[in-house]
Amino acid sequence: MELLERSLFLDTLASYAAEARHGSGRLVLVSGESGIGKTALVEAFQAQLHAARWLWGACDGLLTPRPLGPLFDIAAQAGGRLSELCGQGATRDELFGAFLAELDSPALTVMVIEDVHWADEATIDLLRFAGRRLSRMKALVLVTYRDDELGDDPLRLLLGDLATQRATRRMGLLPLSDDAVHALAGQRDLDTAELCRVTGGNPFLVCEAIEAGWPAVPPTVRDVVGARLARTNAPVRETLQAAAVIGASIDRDLLASVFDGSAALLDGCLRTGLVTADATSLRFRHELIRMAVAEGIAPHRKGELHARLLAVLVDAGKTDPAVLAHHAEGAGDIAAIRRYALDAARRSAALGAHREAAAQYQRALRHADPADRRGQAGLQEGLAAEYALLDRLDDAEAALRTALEVRRELGDATPVGEDLGMLSGVLWQQCRGEESIRAAEESLRVLQSLPPGPELAMARINVAAGLWNTGRLAEALDDIAQMLDLGKELRRADVVSQALIMRGAFLVESGQDGIGSVEQALRLALDANLEDEAADAYVSLQDNLVSVQRLEEAQRCYRTGMAFCERRELRWRTRCMRGAQADTLLLLGRWDEAVNLCNEVLTIPGVSSSNQLYPLRILGTIRGRRGEPGYAELLDSSAALAAGIVSPVWVAQVRAVRAELLWVSGHPRLACQEAREAYEQALGRVDPWKLGSLAIWLWRLEAGVDLPDGLPEPYALEIAGDWQGSAAAWARLGRIYDAALTRVVSAQDDAALRAALAVLDELGARATAAAARRRMRELGMTSIPRGPRTATRAAPAGLTAREQEVLALLSQGLADKEISQRLFISERTVHHHVSAVLSKIGVPSRTAAAREAARLGIGS
Repeated sequence: MELLERSLFLDTLASYAAEARHGSGRLVLVSGESGIGKTALVEAFQAQLHAARWLWGACDGLLTPRPLGPLFDIAAQAGGRLSELCGQGATRDELFGAFLAELDSPALTVMVIEDVHWADEATIDLLRFAGRRLSRMKALVLVTYRDDELGDDPLRLLLGDLATQRATRRMGLLPLSDDAVHALAGQRDLDTAELCRVTGGNPFLVCEAIEAGWPAVPPTVRDVVGARLARTNAPVRETLQAAAVIGASIDRDLLASVFDGSAALLDGCLRTGLVTADATSLRFRHELIRMAVAEGIAPHRKGELHARLLAVLVDAGKTDPAVLAHHAEGAGDIAAIRRYALDAARRSAALGAHREAAAQYQRALRHADPADRRGQAGLQEGLAAEYALLDRLDDAEAALRTALEVRRELGDATPVGEDLGMLSGVLWQQCRGEESIRAAEESLRVLQSLPPGPELAMARINVAAGLWNTGRLAEALDDIAQMLDLGKELRRADVVSQALIMRGAFLVESGQDGIGSVEQALRLALDANLEDEAADAYVSLQDNLVSVQRLEEAQRCYRTGMAFCERRELRWRTRCMRGAQADTLLLLGRWDEAVNLCNEVLTIPGVSSSNQLYPLRILGTIRGRRGEPGYAELLDSSAALAAGIVSPVWVAQVRAVRAELLWVSGHPRLACQEAREAYEQALGRVDPWKLGSLAIWLWRLEAGVDLPDGLPEPYALEIAGDWQGSAAAWARLGRIYDAALTRVVSAQDDAALRAALAVLDELGARATAAAARRRMRELGMTSIPRGPRTATRAAPAGLTAREQEVLALLSQGLADKEISQRLFISERTVHHHVSAVLSKIGVPSRTAAAREAARLGIGS
């Protein structure tokens, strides 16, 4: 079939290839739903691109993907050193280096890696490795993936990382229009509007429906596949059904063990067009095809196939419990499910595949022995632990409460105490602080009757956190010191690590040096291979580095900690770290980046309440400073969560922002009231920086409050009357907004206020800039800069009128030369405008710009 509505994409790929030929390598992320035509586009581009070397690799849709499968595919084609290393079992570093050398050749190399939505962790790391080094090579790497199958997983995080690299470009393929579907239908007597509606404009589904004679068959993928199967003979049909039960990629030997895998039958399967083949395996062309084939199998027949597969795999000594559990469930073999599902859950958890672990625990629970109450409770506890790691806190709570009910009935004291401790953590993460404290205290009461052990130590550490948050600071520190000693006595690195983390956090909040304690906890956890404790240490270390304004170190910790947690699918921790990173970006004046990161977290379905605390406050802060609507509601939401978590630290941060924005909007009395109430609540219970953020407004607004000694330098200098020194101290920390705000509040001279105003205008802090202009007028200053032009401010994404014209023409698929002819300006000028447009609307490619233009209503 003809490739329609893809000329713009082909032209864009051609431009990227031209850039790569000149030494500016490109990594192009080609995305779209299953069947949208990603491979067809790349194949069409290959047909039109000359004088280039092409290498192809693909990821497998297996339950357990091949590690570095695409690299081995490419090595087989490339030969040479890379192929030798693959055959020798070389280390990952050696393979990565040889892969990069294969890209870095004198002539243009185009490397295609397909179906990255199925990528294993090692392949994800390979793409991250290559993406960071590609910009100076004569190479074009085309990566295809399904964007309708992305969760909050390693691939999504990889895409975020790659988006910041110079070499990266994005290309999202869109469904076909009604006109394109009509063109594909040609002279056939079809209701093309209905065909487009039913298929959603998906080229694969459209073509399959047309080929199958739609609408003579029902308009679904299953029916299209059914029509194909109906045109072949029974042995071929049954072979394809067996293949569908095996999976998307089918080992020929395994298929032959289950069914007659003769050459004639395989040829018959290939002729249906539903599968393709290589030397050792078959693959369904599309996952929807495999699913449709599987759905068409009679239930009894499907059960028989699963049973035969299970027997073959067990006889062959195949030991992957996830595969065995899958086929056991398909066969209805309850004994085998109970045997393999729990093993699969534990193995998946150990490998950091927590989504898969949760699914296996669910499978085990579905088929658990009703008479084995203790076993069911254990499964619920395992499931709850996985849910908590995945940030599915409501589900974790439900599983824990179910387990608790059973454990209490059975009189299992130690598990009851442990479950209550875990429940306390889940409730805290849900911003249900008082319930969390009660659960922790109950856990301690249950475990105190038992001999001292790690369970009791963890319970006392949990209770200490509640003591601290409710103002019983000395008791909290004393308890942590005792549990640190107990952990050492028990030789339990997990207890020692958690106690060190908590002690470090307490010390920081009391104005002492607690960073070393958290760093010690991290080293201990890493040395002992305690992944959960190490992840907690990374989260705590980053958060506390931000609290003491060691912002560069906080960013280094973020990068290292995120890499650690992402590889292990620790979602709650990664979302915590992204929130703290957004806070760092806010402080450093990198507001657009902070906004993007916050929106990324908040749009995650089901994100926990605790992981909304940072994003809501940060978005409210930035919107308030920029004079954008909705900031008060965001801050109110953050304040409500902060109150629920029973933590003065979180409350103080929100109320300091509220005080600032009340002053900015011209309400000094209300600002003073907000700061005073928050200061009284925070005094002696938060770290000096957070206390200072409230104290400074009391001083600025002349509240008549005696302020404590020992506030951080920028606050202390301003309170002492040295606003110049204070502004300089803020600047040394990289906090340019705070330096500007200090000048706005305290400076009297024209030059200082103009300098502050320039910074605020650059940040887009329109509300704060308006307050600065108000003060300049109060001081009798004249010729006050007006700031950005109103028309530019009101334009979508801040685009100028000319930039909007360029974006409108971009959305029509015009090249720079055509745009220059339309607007009577040079191509060089067009190129500068295009770069500015892409930057302002926050997209990496012309294709993405076209989509954004439609959303903004430009060019429509």
